Amino acid sequence: MIAGVKATKPSTILIVEDDPMMQLGLSRLLATEPQFTIVGQVEDGNSAIDVASKLKPDIILMDIGLPDIDGIAVASQIKTLLPHTRILMLTSHTSDTEVLASLSCGTEGYCIKGTSTEQLLTAINAVREGSTYLDAKIANCVIQNLRKPTTNCEKSLFTARELTVLKLMAEGKSNKDIGYQLHLSPNTIKGYIKAIFNKMETNDRVQAAVIALRSGLV
Repeated sequence: MIAGVKATKPSTILIVEDDPMMQLGLSRLLATEPQFTIVGQVEDGNSAIDVASKLKPDIILMDIGLPDIDGIAVASQIKTLLPHTRILMLTSHTSDTEVLASLSCGTEGYCIKGTSTEQLLTAINAVREGSTYLDAKIANCVIQNLRKPTTNCEKSLFTARELTVLKLMAEGKSNKDIGYQLHLSPNTIKGYIKAIFNKMETNDRVQAAVIALRSGLV
């Protein structure tokens, strides 16, 4: 080490991934990078929240398709507990709703599985340095949706239940999943969503997520 130059402390990383081969590949890759130290590897959302709260990692690599709680909901909970922890979504999920829901809950990046090793390291380093990283395909999706004209909405326009349904919808959950979580029938959820769409002057779930994001509703 050069005299007078302080060594940079490696960033700690928690891997949240239920695919053993993917988890192994990530751990082997990051083990070759001196700027990173893996402090934990978990396979489900509940474990991710528990381990993250204890270890307080600098960076979390988060899959969306976890076996218990989806990665978007996990990221949202972790961001509430650890606002300074940076989260890079590393997933095969590419729907507009999931992308926008991930960004709306405060994650710093969205990378698609199957990307090159070089590009993955670029994404992790970007998040590490305080930047936002979006896969090229994802960036195009976000740009196209944010270019669409939207209506700003006030929270006072919505009932508490409608805001809850909107939040879950923006997280990419289906009507069935929302109904199950709120103990309501799918038809009741459809009614809430129709009312939400009317107030937002849209009939598109992705556009509703964009409006909710811009207006601070979720």
